[in-house]
Amino acid sequence: VQLQASGGGLVQPGGSLRLSCAFSGRDISGYGMGWFRQAPGKEREFVAAINWNGAHIIYGDSVKGRFTISRDNRANMAYLQMSSLKSDDTAVYYCAADRQRPTIASAAQSRYDYWGQGTLVTVSS
Repeated sequence: VQLQASGGGLVQPGGSLRLSCAFSGRDISGYGMGWFRQAPGKEREFVAAINWNGAHIIYGDSVKGRFTISRDNRANMAYLQMSSLKSDDTAVYYCAADRQRPTIASAAQSRYDYWGQGTLVTVSS
């Protein structure tokens, strides 16, 4: 399994950005998917997760109401739509895949078996 995150870049405060995660090597429908981020000097933190069919979705408190996670199993893709971006959202964003229990979305990093390389999001004027 390989994950490739893309879509990061420089955006102004209040702006929007959509991250994509390309999943290859297996059928993505057998995996839960998650997004995590790591800001400079901070630990990696949970952002959002979605179960295998999109029926169970959870978000980190700091992004609720602003970010939306989704997936397209036919395209083997996962997405993170980010809106109302703040400078605190600046981080490297990672997508990850969970094969242990794909029916339940999880915020626990230990549940994720595969990780992408990360894409940098910078929110600045």
